Amino acid sequence: MPVTPSAYNTLATDEILLEGMRFYAYHGVNPEERALGQRFTVDVVLAVDLRRAGQSDDLEDTVSYSAVYKLVRRIVEGEPRNLIEAVAESIAGEILASFLPVQRVHVTVRKPEVPMKGSMLDAAGVRITRSRTDGGERA
Repeated sequence: MPVTPSAYNTLATDEILLEGMRFYAYHGVNPEERALGQRFTVDVVLAVDLRRAGQSDDLEDTVSYSAVYKLVRRIVEGEPRNLIEAVAESIAGEILASFLPVQRVHVTVRKPEVPMKGSMLDAAGVRITRSRTDGGERA
C-alpha cells in the first residue's frame, strides 16, 4: 500500500544516504573549468521516516536510491553553473519537489581537484541543508 502525503507529517529522524557519487562536469568560474571539465563528488542525506518501509519491505514505502541518483546525475552533468552552490541548491530543490517522503535534505558538492594556485587541499566544497518547513521546496 503506497504511503499517503499525510503520513509524512511526522518529523523524520531516519536517513537515506547516497555517498561519494562521482561525476565529470563543466561547472566553474574559470574558463579552463568550463572547457576541460573536472570531477565532482556529491553526497546526499535524505531525512525520511523509514518505519513503514522497514516493516513492509516494499519499495513503494520508501525513496528509490536509483531515482535519486538519476536526478543528481542529471543536474550535475547537465547545464554548467558558475558556482557549486547553485548545483547544490538545484539538487536540494528538485529532491524536495520530486520525493514527497523527504522532509529534509543535506547536499554536499565537492571539487576534488579544485584549481587554486598554490593550493594543497583534498577538495573544496559546499554543504547545504533544505527542508519543507523552511521553504526549501521549489514551487
